[in-house]
Amino acid sequence: MKRICRWVPLFGLLLLSIPFANAQSFVDFGIGFGAAHDSSTGQGIESASSLNAFAACTPPGDGFCEKTPALSGFFLGFAGNVLLGKHYGFGMEASFQPNRPDYGPLQYRETFYDFNGVYSPVSEKKYALLLSGGIGGARTAFSFTQTSCVGTAVCSTGTTPVGNSNHFQLHIGVGVPIYLTEHVFIRPEFDLHYVPNLTNQFGSNVVPQGMVWVGYSLGDR
Repeated sequence: MKRICRWVPLFGLLLLSIPFANAQSFVDFGIGFGAAHDSSTGQGIESASSLNAFAACTPPGDGFCEKTPALSGFFLGFAGNVLLGKHYGFGMEASFQPNRPDYGPLQYRETFYDFNGVYSPVSEKKYALLLSGGIGGARTAFSFTQTSCVGTAVCSTGTTPVGNSNHFQLHIGVGVPIYLTEHVFIRPEFDLHYVPNLTNQFGSNVVPQGMVWVGYSLGDR
């Protein structure tokens, strides 16, 4: 819930555009579901049981070395666009992993967010083509989950943040909104994130992502 609330002020700015959109253009909002992928670095991290706990290592190592993963899995997203007329506008997107996959002995959560210029060369009643490009950031948040017990009667599990890695990113996207009704749409979309220095966490600085957005539009198309 805290993560979702971080994006509320940004969507508030889009909401302020609704009166203008109703007069001259349109605004759309969507929630997205999809996946992103990047390869593993091939490196590892020593487990909490090692004398060098959480130190860097190279698998297979000493038996305590746990390989770091590839980036994959389910992403949840939120997006909004404002088109100032039929073809040009601006928008923003944010997507993140709602769960925390394992990163060796740690857990991680990847987040991408970007602010884009938008161009729609095709805009028909039932479908459109939406091209976007802009800048933003990528954040990899790390945490450690540990279970402690008092005898055998009571056990508790806690998650402790251990650090974040933040990077600048460039983003491009291609989407095809398909209108099921005058206002309701689905939009399959392919995105490409270029994140300098992401190779500190994963195997490549280039991250492809596929999303399907379900949303609602206001204004004249």
